[in-house]
Amino acid sequence: MVLLLLFLKSFYFESLCVGLWELRENFGRKMDDEYAKLIRRMNPPRVVIDNNSCEDATVIQVDSVNKHGILLEVVQVLTDMNLIITKAYISCDAGWFMDVFNVINYDGNKIRDKEVIDYIQRRLESNASFSPSLRDSVGVMPSEEHTSIELSGTDRPGLLSEVCAVLTDLHCSVVNAEIWTHNARAAAVVHVTDDSTGCAIKDPKRLSTIKELLCNVLKGNDDLKTANMTLSPPGVTNRERRLHQIMFADRDYERVEVDRLGGLENKKSRPNVTVLDCSQKDYTVITMRSKDRPKLLFDIICTLTDMQYVVFHGMVNTGRMEAYQEFYIRHVDGLPISSEAERERVVQCLEAAIERRAYESCRDWSLNCALKTGLVSSRISPEFSVKTVYALKELKFQQKLDRSKTLSMSQM
Repeated sequence: MVLLLLFLKSFYFESLCVGLWELRENFGRKMDDEYAKLIRRMNPPRVVIDNNSCEDATVIQVDSVNKHGILLEVVQVLTDMNLIITKAYISCDAGWFMDVFNVINYDGNKIRDKEVIDYIQRRLESNASFSPSLRDSVGVMPSEEHTSIELSGTDRPGLLSEVCAVLTDLHCSVVNAEIWTHNARAAAVVHVTDDSTGCAIKDPKRLSTIKELLCNVLKGNDDLKTANMTLSPPGVTNRERRLHQIMFADRDYERVEVDRLGGLENKKSRPNVTVLDCSQKDYTVITMRSKDRPKLLFDIICTLTDMQYVVFHGMVNTGRMEAYQEFYIRHVDGLPISSEAERERVVQCLEAAIERRAYESCRDWSLNCALKTGLVSSRISPEFSVKTVYALKELKFQQKLDRSKTLSMSQM
């Protein structure tokens, strides 16, 4: 009996200590969050947009209190404004964020419209653009306007036609959609509405039916990975970032053993990514050389952020055809990359981030206006795979970029 009382007393004391420790940890984290908010309120972001210091680009300088993800938020604002980043200098050390971006518009010119400049400045300086946007999971609540469906599965001939046919049979109208393919995997974000009401689909039973049927379509006969379909509220995360996250979760960065696109030629066109140690400063140095294209920096920073790496210093320089990027990074825990396996994984993930949107190897399908029921499935024949749907908008963007760089080189 005495031993039992001693045991219970010891157990109670240990539980009390654990509870007090957890309470102290939670309180400490809350105080750290409140302190960080106070520092941000005392030091709001400062944005300077200059058209005089550089002959061929508008220079945007952003100074702010540093926090995880802020670099991605700034780059995302510039990308959403359809600005092309030709050069960038990044410094996010000692608790402060100081970055400089040289940008041009679609036509290769400086940003001279006063309204556009004011809008860029408001977006970058507003609290909304610097609010946390990181998301580890997907919600299940549709919006009032439409239901956002996220898909991932095996890419194969006829996939796009079958997905659209299923949605049509279920009386769903496609508002807009974007599909990426890479390494025989496909990911999509599709916004749909009820055909009869024109509003979001909220019936749980109907949503369950949609999920079941689409998963059956997405799973190939020899698919070793599970097909996924989830619902998410739009507006929480940038759609293109969600596509990166979906394909990353689907491990599309793992190379397929049999390259159906033709081995050596495809291998030569892959980007050159190296990961080196900088032991003097406890950084890991990543360098990348690849063909320049729109939104390249956004795709790289998306991947590094979602892999929980922080860019402390970096530079981006684009030539007529090639882009060079160099970043000094650490993990969010403050440590550099320490193992060969982790190093190889970073290389694979960055290669995938560059290749997913490259218009030679990855086709995305975008519908930017409401479509009538059955329009998509009736116009795309089953013998085409997702990869055969050409991204005309992205191609035209690339052609404009090439022309603008040619013009800039001729003026030098």
